[in-house]
Amino acid sequence: MAIARLAVTAFDCPDPMSLAGFYAAITGWDPVQVDVDWVQLRSGGGPTLAFQRAPDHRAPDWPSGEHRLQAHLDFEVDDLDAGEAAVLALGARLADHQAYPEEFRVFLDPVGHPFCLVLADDHRS
Repeated sequence: MAIARLAVTAFDCPDPMSLAGFYAAITGWDPVQVDVDWVQLRSGGGPTLAFQRAPDHRAPDWPSGEHRLQAHLDFEVDDLDAGEAAVLALGARLADHQAYPEEFRVFLDPVGHPFCLVLADDHRS
């Protein structure tokens, strides 16, 4: 039996509204609970994302590990190339290291948090 249910994954960042806007554009979720130090996205029922002001935030240095990977999100897509183009247009950067680029691609959000676009199982050859 579960002790709790995942409700929010929160990211430290220097500008919560800016980073929330980036992830809102990926997910289609609307910002709620907005203030200068905290922005949360409305997911429509499941776990959601939040962004908390951390003026001294240091992004992880993946994959070298100098600044250890703290967490990352996987977003499932039907087309990796189309997904890549969309997140790059929003301000993401393609990570230098790509282990299996035909199955998933690693990106860095505008403040350096890694996240992946993962090809949906029903679209893998």
